[in-house]
Amino acid sequence: MYKAVRARMRVLVGRVARAVRRDAGMVTSEYAMGIVAAVAFAAVLYKVVTSGPVSAALQGIVKQALDARM
Repeated sequence: MYKAVRARMRVLVGRVARAVRRDAGMVTSEYAMGIVAAVAFAAVLYKVVTSGPVSAALQGIVKQALDARM
């Protein structure tokens, strides 16, 4: 019985290993969509950071940090 169980487990593990290998990574279209999403997010973030109020606030924070006395 032990040999039968061991053989069956070997078959099941082999099937799982093959399934994992077949689906190991993203396909080219998924990479492309990820890149497009990252570029879109970067463009929106750039627009927000370079807008007037946000830029002024960031400059104020940097100026305050540089003027800090210890």
